[in-house]
Amino acid sequence: MAEDDQTFTLLEDGDEFALSSGHGGFRLRNKSEGTCADLQDADAERFRADYEELRSRSPEWGPDQVLAQLWDQGGYGWLAKEEGEAT
Repeated sequence: MAEDDQTFTLLEDGDEFALSSGHGGFRLRNKSEGTCADLQDADAERFRADYEELRSRSPEWGPDQVLAQLWDQGGYGWLAKEEGEAT
């Protein structure tokens, strides 16, 4: 986990994925791969819209289902770097 994770607020936490907010954006973590996508500016705005839409369409889904869908189908996994790597 990155050193500045303390400045992020945990929003969702599953076995495989976690979502936090802070610094005006989001951090989407893939725990099993040890990677995370730090989403800022336009990426953060798009992510918020995608996240809210998916949450409203599938309220019964758990954190891992929602976040895996965004990671894979939403394309946010392409923005990921190894945790601890400079962004």
